[in-house]
Amino acid sequence: MAKVELKKPVVEEISAKIKDAQAVVLVDHRGLTVAQDTELRKKLREEGVSYKVYKNTMMNFAFQGTDFEQLKDLLNGPSAMAVSESDPAAPARVLYEFAKNAKALEIKGGVIEGKFYDAEAMTEIASIPSREVLLSRLLGSMQSPISNLARVLNQIAEKDGEAAPATEEAPAEEAAAPAEEAPAAE
Repeated sequence: MAKVELKKPVVEEISAKIKDAQAVVLVDHRGLTVAQDTELRKKLREEGVSYKVYKNTMMNFAFQGTDFEQLKDLLNGPSAMAVSESDPAAPARVLYEFAKNAKALEIKGGVIEGKFYDAEAMTEIASIPSREVLLSRLLGSMQSPISNLARVLNQIAEKDGEAAPATEEAPAEEAAAPAEEAPAAE
């Protein structure tokens, strides 16, 4: 079997992974222990990110004619590819957090939603919270004024509730007072 025929399925596999990808991040994984690599893969899987080591030439062939062709200059030395189809910031976020403890992991760069970012820009993108966190913050900020309004209205209702019995007693006294004054006026 010719070498081209052996390489074709690998290129097709990479092409299929990046077809609907919102983000592809390349890393240099040299120096990671097996335990670290296993932990990294687990964290990436939890975020819905696929991670695999491919030969640079295979990735280069798969990237041709796509937005990810911008990564060809980063394809030197050992490279691993993290791909996300749902959350564009997820690969950068997970890899950056993991690289804090595993100094051997080096983020080379990536393409997110069609735009190339170098290693420095990837650290900034890593600070973007996940979609769920952003939605919960939005909900919290929307809910805060409503709950404050509810508290104020509740306090007003409680205040009126205390004042109401006093005003109920006052009309009874006023009603009694004119009755007393009426016989005295006669």
